[in-house]
Amino acid sequence: MKALWQNYRKNKLAQGIFLLLYIGITSLSLYLAQKSVTAFLLLLASLLLLYFTSFKNVTKWLIAGVVLVVLLPFTASNGDGYQSYMEVATLVGIYISMALGLNVVVGMAGLLDLGFIAFFAVGAYSYGIFATAQANHFMPFGHYPLSGESFWIFILIGCFVAALFGILLGIPVLRVKGDYLAIVTLGFGEIIRIIFNNLDRPVNITNGAMGLPSVTPPSLFGIDFLYPSQFYYIVLIILVFTIFTVRRFEHSKIGRSWKAVRENEIAAQAMGVPLVKTKLMAFAIGASFSGMMGVVFAAKQAFVDPTSFTLLESITILVMVILGGMGSVPGVILGAAVMTILNLQVLTEITNWLNQLSTSGAISIPDALSPSKMQRMIFGLLLILFALYRPQGLLPAKNRKYDQKLLQKGSKEANGDSLREQSPIENAQEV
Repeated sequence: MKALWQNYRKNKLAQGIFLLLYIGITSLSLYLAQKSVTAFLLLLASLLLLYFTSFKNVTKWLIAGVVLVVLLPFTASNGDGYQSYMEVATLVGIYISMALGLNVVVGMAGLLDLGFIAFFAVGAYSYGIFATAQANHFMPFGHYPLSGESFWIFILIGCFVAALFGILLGIPVLRVKGDYLAIVTLGFGEIIRIIFNNLDRPVNITNGAMGLPSVTPPSLFGIDFLYPSQFYYIVLIILVFTIFTVRRFEHSKIGRSWKAVRENEIAAQAMGVPLVKTKLMAFAIGASFSGMMGVVFAAKQAFVDPTSFTLLESITILVMVILGGMGSVPGVILGAAVMTILNLQVLTEITNWLNQLSTSGAISIPDALSPSKMQRMIFGLLLILFALYRPQGLLPAKNRKYDQKLLQKGSKEANGDSLREQSPIENAQEV
């Protein structure tokens, strides 16, 4: 069996045929059975199968683009569950982007942040305040709410404002690490939430606990974005940008600096890594992704209030990172997708199925024991199991492998070129 698997791993043609058959069957199943949540989840699982193939990265991105941009929306569009499927897919994209941002801070830089949801709140309120009539209470100029075309500018504004708050958080905690860092960031997250909750006096900026209703929806070329199927493409574009940016940072000089700080701050500083700059960049870059998705969240929900940004949400995003594999971009994507789908769809569908059985009299299950009400316990059990049997996560982080012979060959060629460039007089002086 192992030999057969190895042959399959080496045979790209067999992998391509199997993947095409799988995508075709699951797409057809979702097209014919619109209410089948299983078909929807199996079609999404094709992206995981694609990750384990031996194709080039360009090929993987093209196939994933066809699945997410064309097949998934088209096959789910002929039934009543279309918008619910797109709602789940949109929220999956939002949580993946936030988890990738937290992964920069926790997984790559090793800075435990328990208040990451604060940056999400900053992005949401930065758009919600000006996309409602709330800004009229304190802005001496301008007409509010702003039009839906301003949404596209506020994606960048939310990114920069959240990055600024990330720097403001990073400055006072530069000398703090470990458990103390977790406590400070936890306090920061709660302070932001409490400020938004009480910033309705003496000047009413956030409308306090009442929240900001009737947020102006985005619009482009006269088309208003009102449905999850429309927000799905906005989230998908931002998510692709997030993944590309995080991957570029991961294998760059700053990414290697983050990993050096994570492993040993003293050794990293001794090797010339600037700790202040490195940590502040981690906080700012991680927060910026969350801020962008906060703007999208405010526009999609059309309502913003402090109850959406509690400590429990920060813990949930941290669990996604730990479950997927800290420092691993594919792992974090998988962990966030699994947690979000499990929470929004799987547990809900199981609860509905059990309620139907209870109604028909087949079984009797107390309402307090329904899976949707025990999701936190289920997530806790999952964490315990993974901590015991797979502590590195679903897809652990992998370092780049370099061919030692090629490196040695390149080093020898470089040394030979430098010797040839020296003049005969310099060579004679060295002798």
